[in-house]
Amino acid sequence: MNKIAFIFPGQGAQYVGMAKDFYEAYPIVRETFEEASKILSIDFTRLILEGPESELILTKNSQPAIFIVSVAILRCIQQQYPHLQPSVCAGLSLGEYTALYASGRISFEGALKIVAARGKYMQEACDEQQGTMRVVLGLDPAIVAAHLPENVWIANLNCPGQVVIAGRTSAMAQAEELLKAQGAKRVLPLDVSGAFHTPLMHSAQDKLRSSLLAVTLHESAIRLVMNVPGDFVDSISEIRQHLIAQVASPTQWEKGIRLLEDVDLYIEIGPGKTLTGMNKKIGVKGQTLNIEKMTDLENLYATTPQG
Repeated sequence: MNKIAFIFPGQGAQYVGMAKDFYEAYPIVRETFEEASKILSIDFTRLILEGPESELILTKNSQPAIFIVSVAILRCIQQQYPHLQPSVCAGLSLGEYTALYASGRISFEGALKIVAARGKYMQEACDEQQGTMRVVLGLDPAIVAAHLPENVWIANLNCPGQVVIAGRTSAMAQAEELLKAQGAKRVLPLDVSGAFHTPLMHSAQDKLRSSLLAVTLHESAIRLVMNVPGDFVDSISEIRQHLIAQVASPTQWEKGIRLLEDVDLYIEIGPGKTLTGMNKKIGVKGQTLNIEKMTDLENLYATTPQG
């Protein structure tokens, strides 16, 4: 069996109608949607499949919705291809919780409740602190870091030529001006309602800490790459601390992916193709497939050895 990595997307990948074809075709997907709606006492089936978009894009809703969809597609893959086992899992920001579940470190209910709390607390922080995020293209991270004004920080180091900054809305115009003066090709706004992975999220981090310290986590033979260190993390106590820190700390996605040089196949599971695109820019040696639609399962069947 080739070495396989399961990777999972984060907030921003959501759209109305995610996994609709899976939902209509596979009972395991419908059961996952129903289980999640029951756990949270919110009709996420309706929200995911029908919207409205204005409700789905709210941080408190988009985070659980993406987690539910990613797990539903994962369970479908596991049911259809039981021989297909990852040797490593990783997820971008919110996707880190799906990676924890996929690697057997946390229960579905345990992860879902924390994701819902995380989304709620981050939404509250967004309402308290007027913040936003922008992606800077074509500038070295060290140059970006050296030319940010007060109240703006690096939030995500995703792939070569792309640095995401975040901070107070009032400081973003100045940040854009400074970075363009340093040679940034473009500085583009992201469709988010807050400055994630910065000190403006400290209130959300503080509220989430007790839940993360209390949740049951398990040991696993499947390796886990985490965002904050951009490195493999095995210790359960360290996993907890990195999950807490991640809310208000930059994500080191590119650094983590570069550790996986011996991976033959990356499978991005969930809505969108964001991580597949990043893998191309990072220049990974292995092939990357994204499983978002039922037709993607045919590519998976054709690519992977059959057990």
